Amino acid sequence: MSVGAVEAFGLLVRRELRLSFRRPDQLLQPLVFFLIVTTLFPLGLSLQLSLLRDMAPGVLWVAALLSSLLSLDSLFKSDADDGTLEQLALCGQGLTVIVVAKTFAHWLVTGAALVLASPVVGTALGIPSAAFATMMLSLGLGTLTLSWLGAIGAGLTVGLRRGNVLLSLIVLPLAMPLLIFGAGATDRAISGTSVAGALYFLAALCVFTCTLAPFAATAALRITIE
Repeated sequence: MSVGAVEAFGLLVRRELRLSFRRPDQLLQPLVFFLIVTTLFPLGLSLQLSLLRDMAPGVLWVAALLSSLLSLDSLFKSDADDGTLEQLALCGQGLTVIVVAKTFAHWLVTGAALVLASPVVGTALGIPSAAFATMMLSLGLGTLTLSWLGAIGAGLTVGLRRGNVLLSLIVLPLAMPLLIFGAGATDRAISGTSVAGALYFLAALCVFTCTLAPFAATAALRITIE
């Protein structure tokens, strides 16, 4: 990006973060949902610690996936409803810069928050502390990829009245590899086996989506605006 684009990116990210902190209900909803599901799960079942550890990766990743989906619908919708998105598109910096900034800000307030809260969840699920680094790294890669997939879905459904259901139907099938390999990486870290293969796959997916998703989401938004 040019110097002007970088400056615009920084301004847009700061704007999105300020707006997010002005709406604490939307800001905390994914994190609270993640914490509630994962911490109440062990209390609802009388499980041995070994069995709980076997189930922990799947529970952790399903909760993270569903938590991230809660806030995807509002990624572009509020700005599209009040006309701000059209004004931003006319600011001269290009719609792609706007998409990248809004998606990155979304990951900071949702995905990064889930990653930081994951050690608390891991402790509740009986995950050993030696597996925390792999768990947090895999969640970071997975949630960033999910934010980009969500940006494409949000761009396609931003003009629909009840687009959140369609958004889930679009994103969930695409997120299945994240669930499989993310839970696999956490499970291998718990058992002490090599996690390289699963982490490499998650990293490849992250790079792939970070490269192509901005243009796909931009095209989807341009269709909606025009």
